[in-house]
Amino acid sequence: MDNEFQPFANESDVIRIGGLEIENRVDRLTLTGDLVLSRDRVGLALARELHALLGRAIATMESDPGLPERIEVLPARSVSNPFS
Repeated sequence: MDNEFQPFANESDVIRIGGLEIENRVDRLTLTGDLVLSRDRVGLALARELHALLGRAIATMESDPGLPERIEVLPARSVSNPFS
């Protein structure tokens, strides 16, 4: 596991755990893809990676005294192409 990945620290980091991609944002983590946790040592290693990541995410949120009840998620909007 990439221990340098700090949840909610920036808008650029992306890591993979198996087929699961985790994208860092300052206000959310986005998880996309598939993660198969097989009942073997490989599955155990992947489960531990995911557990460590979620543990860091939970610790970050729990340590924030100003954690809001809910963030506002704005809908995507179209913008004109600056290259045309």
